[in-house]
Parts: sequence; C-alpha cells; structure tokens
Amino acid sequence: MERLEGYFSQWVIKYRGWIIAVSLLVLLAAGNGLQYLGFDNDYRAFFTDDNPELLAYDKVENTYTKSDNVFILIEPKTGDVFQPEVLKLLEELTTSAWQTPHSRRVDSLQNFQNTYAEDDDLVVESLYEEAEDLLAADIETVKQVGLSDPLLLKRLVSADGRVTALNITIEYPKVDADKELKDVVSSTRDMVAKFEKAYPNVNFYITGIAFLNNAFVEAGENDLSLLVPVSLLLMVIIMFVLLRSISAVFGITLIVIFSDVIALGLGGYAGVKLTPASISSAQMIMVLAVANSVHLLVTFMYGLQHKVPKQEALLESIRINLQPIFLTSATTMIGFLCLNFSESPPFNDLGNLVAAGVFVSFCLSLTFLPAMMSYLPVRVKAGEDIAVERLASLSKFVIRYQNIILLVSAVVVFIAAYAATLNKPEEQFLKYFDESVEFRGDSDFANQSVGGLFQISFSLPAEGKGGISDPQYLEHLALFAQWLKEQPEIINTYVLSDTLRRLNKNMHGDDPAWYKLPESREMAAQYLLLYEMSLPYGLDLNNQVNIDKSATLLVVGVEEMSNVELLDFEQRVQQWMQDHLPASMQAKGSGSILIFAHLTDKNIKGMLSGSILALVLISMILVFALRSIKVGVLSLVPNLVPVIIGFGLWGLFYVEVNMALAAVVSMTLGIVVDDTVHFLSKYLRAKREKGYSTEESITYAFTHVGKALTISTLILSAGFGVLMLSPFALNSDMATLTTWIIMIALVVDLLLLPILLLKLDKEKT
Repeated sequence: MERLEGYFSQWVIKYRGWIIAVSLLVLLAAGNGLQYLGFDNDYRAFFTDDNPELLAYDKVENTYTKSDNVFILIEPKTGDVFQPEVLKLLEELTTSAWQTPHSRRVDSLQNFQNTYAEDDDLVVESLYEEAEDLLAADIETVKQVGLSDPLLLKRLVSADGRVTALNITIEYPKVDADKELKDVVSSTRDMVAKFEKAYPNVNFYITGIAFLNNAFVEAGENDLSLLVPVSLLLMVIIMFVLLRSISAVFGITLIVIFSDVIALGLGGYAGVKLTPASISSAQMIMVLAVANSVHLLVTFMYGLQHKVPKQEALLESIRINLQPIFLTSATTMIGFLCLNFSESPPFNDLGNLVAAGVFVSFCLSLTFLPAMMSYLPVRVKAGEDIAVERLASLSKFVIRYQNIILLVSAVVVFIAAYAATLNKPEEQFLKYFDESVEFRGDSDFANQSVGGLFQISFSLPAEGKGGISDPQYLEHLALFAQWLKEQPEIINTYVLSDTLRRLNKNMHGDDPAWYKLPESREMAAQYLLLYEMSLPYGLDLNNQVNIDKSATLLVVGVEEMSNVELLDFEQRVQQWMQDHLPASMQAKGSGSILIFAHLTDKNIKGMLSGSILALVLISMILVFALRSIKVGVLSLVPNLVPVIIGFGLWGLFYVEVNMALAAVVSMTLGIVVDDTVHFLSKYLRAKREKGYSTEESITYAFTHVGKALTISTLILSAGFGVLMLSPFALNSDMATLTTWIIMIALVVDLLLLPILLLKLDKEKT
C-alpha cells in the first residue's frame, strides 16, 4: 500500500500540467450539461410515476374536475361579507377570475347556482347579480343562503360570515409547465393587486394548488440564488481565518466550484429535474468538497511549517492522505447513494448528485489541487503551530481522565437514546414552508377561517349507467356523508345528496318538509337532468358526477392533521364502509394530503433499510481498509453515537420527524465517518510505521489530524448551517439535524474514540 501511495503521489507531481489541462477540459464538457438542468414545479415530483396512491388520485382527477386551483379569500376589515361594497367586489372579482389563464371554472358566493320554485317551474340562477342594486331584503337572502347551504358554508363562506372565498379551477395544457404556472400566478397576483388598490378596506389572501406549486419553485430559487452564494462566502472566510493562506483558500475554492459544476452538469445530461428538496445538493457538494481538500492542505502546510521543501511536502501529503481521503469519499458516497431507498425521487436525485459531487471532489483534491498548489506561491510561517500544542494538551487530558469521560459519555448516550424514542413520524406538507413565506401565511388563514383547505375525495361507484339516481344508492351516499359530518376531523362535506334534497324541496313548492331525497329513481334522474340543463357554461356537475352517471364524488374538508392521524382516519373510514356500505360502493380515499401521508410512511421504512445497508457497507469497508476487525468494529461507536445524540436532541426540542429527517441517518453516517477514518488512519500509521504505544499513537493522531478535523467540521457546520435559513422546512430541518450531528461527531472523535482505543487496543503492533 505504501508503494502504491508513493507511486501515485510522484505521478501527480510529474504530470501536473497534463492533470490541470484535463481537469479544465472535463469542467467545460460537464459544465455544458447545466443548460439541461431543469426545475420541476409540480408537487407530484415527490412521487414516482407508479406510486399507487398517486395513480388513484390521478384517476379521480381524470374522471372529475382537476384539483389544480387558485383559492382567493376576501376579508373586509370591518363587518361581514354581506354588505353592498363587498358583494360588489366579489361580483367583479368573479367576472375577472374567468380571465385567468387556463381557468376552467370559477365558483363563488356570487355565482352559486341557487334554486327555488316559481309556480311549477324550477328556477336556477346565480345567488345575486348587479350587487349595487341589491335591496336590504336581497342581501338578507344572500346571507341566509350563504350561512346555511352545506355547499357554501365552511367551503366558500366562513361560519361567522366574515370571510368569503373564490375558487378558480385550473386545467393546464401541459405544453410548457413552467410558463403555464408562472402565467397563472402572475395573472392572479396582478388581478388581486388591482382589487386591493380599488378596495383598500378589504384584505386579500391567495392559496390553492397553483400557489403551492409556485411556493415550491420560489423556495428552490431562493435557496439557489441566496443561500448557495452566502454559504460559499462564509466557507471562504472561515478557511482564510483558519488556514492563513490565500493560495490554499484559492485552491480549495476552485475544487468546490469545479465539483459543483461537474456534478450538476452531469445531472443535466442525465435529465435530472431539480426540486426544492434536491436543489440543496449544490450546497452540500460545496460543503463536502472542502473536507478532502482541507486534510490534504493542512498536512502539506504542516510540512512547510517544519521546513520540508515544497515538493516533498506535497508528495508526503498526497501519500499520507490518499487512503483516508479515498475511504472518507467512499463512505460518504455510500451514505448518499443509500438515499435511493427513499420513496421520493427528489431524495434519490439529492443522493445521486451529492455522491457524484463527492467523487469529483475526491478525484480533484488528489490530482488537480496538488498540481495547482505546486505552481502557486505558498507562504507559511515556520515553527510549531500553537493549535498542535493545544491538541497535544487535549490528548493528555483525555488519557488522564479517561474513566470519568467514559462514564459521562455513557450517561449522555443513554439519556439521548431514550429521548430519541420521543420522536414521532409526522408530516404536514403545508409546514414544509416557513411562516415567513406568504403562501404559508395565506394558507393558514384560509384553513382557520373558511376551513376545508385540506380535502379528501371518495369516488363512490353505483350499479351501472345512471345508477347514481337509485334511491338505495342515494340513501347510502347520504348515510356516509352524515357519518363523516359527525367525525371531529371533518369541517365540511360536498356531496350530491345535499343537492338532490334541495331540488326535491324546490319541486314541492320549497316546502321544508320535502328537504329529503327523492323517493324514486325516475324522479331523481329527472331532477338532475332539469338541474343540469339550467346550469350555465362552466358550472356543470362534472366536478361531482362522472360522464355516464355511474359514480359520484364526495369531497370532505378536513382539519390539518399529521400523516399518522390521517392514516388512522383513513383506516377508520374504510372500516365504517365495510360495516355499512355495499361492497360495490366502497372506495379508497384520495387527495394530496393523503398521498403525502402514505409517502412519508413508506419513505421512513425505505430509509431505515437504506441506513442499515449503509452502516453494514461502511463497516465492511473500514474493517478491510484499516486491516483490523477490532478497530473496524470499534469505529461503529463514534459513527452511531452522534446520530443517537442528534435524534435525542431532536426528540427533546421538536419531536416531529418528516421524510427529510428520515434521510439524515444514512446521509450523516457517510459524513461523520470521515472524522473517524482520518483519526484512525493517523493512529494506525503511528502504531504500524513508527511503533508507538497506544497512548503515543493517540497523541500523534491528535497533533497530526486534530486541526484538520476541527477546520473541516467548522466548515461543514457553517455550510449546512446556512441551509438552516432556508424557508423550505425539508431543507432547513435536515440541515439543522445534520449540523448538530456533525458537531457532535467531532466531540465524540476527540473524546470518546481515544478512550475506546485505550481500553480495547492496548497491544503493541
């Protein structure tokens, strides 16, 4: 191994000119792929194409009206919505909303198709028109309908009447998804801005699926345009302060930029579409690319400080660091590649892109970086580094108080392990966004006022064509809707049986006693036909009834729930269906919140398998590379302890674990093992090459790698720490927990690992 290391280091210096030239050519070729790196603006990007819950959801959407929408809320600053000025505003807004690009339907209190009897005729018309001419009695009628009709109350009108909403159903042609979404968002914002100016006494809020997708886009763009440059700048500052060498900082910065450009360029060639969850790969690659370079340059500069000639110092640095840099790169790549066990494609892309970036940085840090440094002037003050003296003192402290430190460590790990059990796998996709994000604030307001922003749909089949008019089917439909209304999680229901009750009452002179379902199939079918023929264009029953009238869609608005609560609710619904509905009528629930709930559950299970595989592979590599089963197995402790403590802290402070945090175990296993590998590499080199005792080898490891470990940890923490500022919770939560684990790993490697070596590796090599 030593001969191979020596040969490789000499090869790098001998062909340094060619290495630089080839590296630049690879950069240009791979960088060309950046133009193909797209951005996916659809929340469906979190699901695979064959995801069963997504397929069921798409089937419902293809049968009925699409769920893509814009939801605008209106709140007068004083009074309720039932006043002339607000009703006039709503009428004008309803008319303008039809001009929204790709709009297919507009629903509001104003154009709600109210029905009533006039002699023997059924009248179907908008609830009101020409608001400026409404009399007090007319407004009272509007108020009475708005606060009583189940198709309006807690859907488009709040229970207290202080908020009303307008829903625009969007159907994209899907020719240019990015442009289509931007057109909808910009058009809506421009429209609302005009009304805000015209009606200063009214507050407006915008949410809906279109703005959810746009929030994903803006979160990703914000991270890429702001956090990545800030992260790079902060890392450069830290490197300069700690390394005190412009040439060294310049060399590392080139490695960082090259690694990012090449990895993302290759991703572009591979057809990767970035999402807010995978766009953080750019920052992670930068952060991880620094670590390899730092270890090589710290060893190089250590040689210069001891008056070793520049070329010899470079050769020795490459020789000493070849194995540990290879091991740390391999283990980091394994950790990130195991993200492919995630059920969510963005996390697959994140793992693959970062793994590619780590491989590129491994190659460049051992070839391009020393080749560049051989040409660059490097000024280093000769003499012993004060940091080395402090690390030697720390080594003596650890050796002297090893029993006390071991006892305290055991207590901390035990407490952390218990605290880690407090974590609960919970997902609330609205909380993916920080409260500073406008979409989050508007959506929270919508859910608290009108309610029902979170919906679950049930497509309930009937017996054959026209079967939805069968009285028995309608009775079961009404029974199911009534049971749902009684559940504590339900805010509102949207069901055909309520419409038929109203029509039956209308056709009997609006007698309240006839507010019940039609008694015969023929009567129900006639009512529906008469009602449909009276509906204006764009407000048909396609959002509730399929084409051949063999199924209807029941939609329930639910409270915001975690994925665990949602899955429990779904199970309760399915059990009730089995007990009370005929087998032909039973159906699974569908909706964006449900598919995310199932995704989180599957993702956590998948990442558990990925983490176990990562741990096994990393352990096998360490045992083989370090040529010691004892040391390889022993290395598991400092790799697992930081993860246990990190999740313990999370259990104490946050509790909720989303699908991004499920990926942290695999990811951080690959990162924190770096410190362990570098420490053990220097420790074993001292034992095997220099014949040192265990205590002397530990001190050697402290003084020869302790500074590099500290610098790389600070840089990694700073890089991930900046990502904590992301308004996208999947990124900020993942960065927070990862930063904690990385910092804890340094403490464990400098305190606990040496003690384990003292206790378990006493024999002399």
